Amino acid sequence: MNRLLLPVSLNPARYILFDASCIVGLNRPHFGPTGTQITRRSPPHYSGNCFMHTLHRKRPTLLATAFVPLLVPLLLIALLTGCGQSDNTNTAPSMTVKAKTYNWKLVTTWPPNFPIFQEGVERFADDVKILTGGRLNIKVYAGGELVPPLQSFDAVSQGTVEMSHGAAYYWAGKIPAGQFFTAVPFGMNAQGMNSWLYAGGGLELWRELYKPHNLVPFPMGNTGVQMGGWFNKKIDSIADLKGLKMRIPGLGGKVFAKAGGTPVLMAGGEIYTALDRGTIDATEWVGPFHDERLGLYRAAKYYYYPGWHEPGPVLELNVNTTAWGSLTPDLQKAIETAASASNLWMLAQFEAKNFEALAKLKNEHHVQVYEFPAEVISELRKLSTVVLEEEAEKNADFKRIYQAYKTFADNHGSWSELSEEAYAKARKP
Repeated sequence: MNRLLLPVSLNPARYILFDASCIVGLNRPHFGPTGTQITRRSPPHYSGNCFMHTLHRKRPTLLATAFVPLLVPLLLIALLTGCGQSDNTNTAPSMTVKAKTYNWKLVTTWPPNFPIFQEGVERFADDVKILTGGRLNIKVYAGGELVPPLQSFDAVSQGTVEMSHGAAYYWAGKIPAGQFFTAVPFGMNAQGMNSWLYAGGGLELWRELYKPHNLVPFPMGNTGVQMGGWFNKKIDSIADLKGLKMRIPGLGGKVFAKAGGTPVLMAGGEIYTALDRGTIDATEWVGPFHDERLGLYRAAKYYYYPGWHEPGPVLELNVNTTAWGSLTPDLQKAIETAASASNLWMLAQFEAKNFEALAKLKNEHHVQVYEFPAEVISELRKLSTVVLEEEAEKNADFKRIYQAYKTFADNHGSWSELSEEAYAKARKP
């Protein structure tokens, strides 16, 4: 039996009796280091694997008092040694638990090595690995490498993979109201969308909408205001849109249909060939940076602005709900933090690269850039309102989220008129 009498302070009248074997005889007197009998003790309490008793004794001699400061370090060393052992030779099992490591898959809707989009997702995965100290490793697959691009939503929903990256309006056939979380024609720009999602209740509505699909969505990227698209003929009036086949997704596609055109949904990797061969007559893609890299200037002659259909399209990260729930709070926070950082990074990349690419299109490729006529923009704006009202009547979720979106957009717009828009006008000579 290993018992140790340790002063609890420089006051030598109080000691703690440690029993390294966790057994203390309660019916025998114990003695202090100078032979003074202990007169009483407190009830036992537990510390580590040793019981302790606070003991009180008669005041010791002056010599004992002088030695107390010298004995404390030695007694502490003895305590640390003795409390880890019992009278037998067996040692206690290690209490260290190795942190669990997760290896996840993330599929995207983007082509391999696609700048900013796929690049941003790879960067997100690297950030998560660093933030978690290697406890959460994410393998990123481009569209088609593991699942077809437009099946990534289902792959995460069904638990085939843990994560995906794309845009909510790709799933309009499954969730019509999800289109509000990408872009609304003549709606909010990137600044307005971030305000709504992060501070105006938009993200809560988004997650509520995706919950039945076993998904937890996060904003992760924004292209900023896009271009109006590439056309194989000049657009002088709204009548020129009639009969045109145009690659244009989401609510913008429905508005285009109202104007008499035929919207087509296709993956980015198919656009150039379709436009070059005449399968489609026009296409919107992203902006000057990606449009130039895709070579669309070789397939169509007329390049229009502004991007009325996508003024601030949000990109989404989806996480399988079950997989999300398996993570500890610190790993969840790492994903949330990395997604927010990627959201900012992608938008900054678009803003920085688009003006350089636009200059290249004009100066090296001799592209003529045209503004949509005021009559066309005015008519498209009216048709956008018609489409939104009609869709709201068809779907309760669409109506509910439309009302929330519109309320925030109107309020945000009243401030924007006095801030961003007024400043933009003030900058012009």
